[in-house]
Amino acid sequence: MTATPTPRVTIKDVAARAGVSKGAVSLAFNHKPGLSEATRDRIFLAARELGWSPSLTARTLAGSRVDVVGLAVCRPARVLGLEPWYMEFVSGVESVLAEHSSSLLLRLVRNMDEEVGVQESWWRGRQIGGSILVDFRADDPRVGLVERLGLPVVAVGHPSLTGGLTSVWTDDATAVTEAVRYLAALGHRRIARVGGAAALGHTAIRTAAFDEAAGALAGAWQVATDFSGDAGARATRSLLTASAPDRPTAIVYDNDIMAVAGLSVAAEMGLRVPDDVSLLAWDDSQLCRLTHPTLSAMSHDVHGFGAEVARTLFSVITGGEGGSHPVPTPVLTPRGSTAPPR
Repeated sequence: MTATPTPRVTIKDVAARAGVSKGAVSLAFNHKPGLSEATRDRIFLAARELGWSPSLTARTLAGSRVDVVGLAVCRPARVLGLEPWYMEFVSGVESVLAEHSSSLLLRLVRNMDEEVGVQESWWRGRQIGGSILVDFRADDPRVGLVERLGLPVVAVGHPSLTGGLTSVWTDDATAVTEAVRYLAALGHRRIARVGGAAALGHTAIRTAAFDEAAGALAGAWQVATDFSGDAGARATRSLLTASAPDRPTAIVYDNDIMAVAGLSVAAEMGLRVPDDVSLLAWDDSQLCRLTHPTLSAMSHDVHGFGAEVARTLFSVITGGEGGSHPVPTPVLTPRGSTAPPR
């Protein structure tokens, strides 16, 4: 038996549920004056309950703004302000927005529930034409939100995490494998990784790749952190306090802030880099070239990554052909912080 199609929810249904006219619904979603806050809230609640939102085509024809792009980041402000990756990424996004005479609306949120609310508020309030989504997790609630709202987005994350959304990503698993193989080729058999937040999808991908690549080594350690320099220092200190036969001779860090902190900890403990321990950073910002010794790194064009994400988002907004695709995989840049173990 053929199933009866579910009737499509319309603006008329929302108006009936909220007890208002269709014109009032239009005023609410177009952020126009003439409604009380209580009425506006009742309309938005009815729309959420029915799973209705204005179509992208209707918004475009109605003059919905596409001159603002949203980016919500779930990181503490003190960490984000010191994180070279995000500064480079945002500068890449901004370089493309400038070409389109558009602006970036950046918001720091405390958790995923807050971001879901922010994204919905931005879109329903016609504050943005599209959004960049970062830091995906398993079963990420933003996937369902985007599908329900019809919000144009680009997801910065591997397709295994982004639920069919248009995605742009780096092949972190291949990069981790290359880092471990490089250190093993130098002769290291005890290698540690100081990783990022365990809940993040890209952290889980790197963790699994490290486990597989380091499986044949004599010793392998992984420590989760929050990406901050303080956490990187603590992780390094815990790894290096063991006696020589039981501690790693090489450490891979998930960002360069933690690698710089690790370099300071090694000096504090009287260990020489790279004679006593080799250190390898991720991202390769200017920080890696300002230390002594300079830091070996998995290097990639973060500015270019941000620019490609922004270009892809504009293609999504305008109905172009920019589908999901990877950017170049980070490549190893050896410098003074890695060498064969003594």
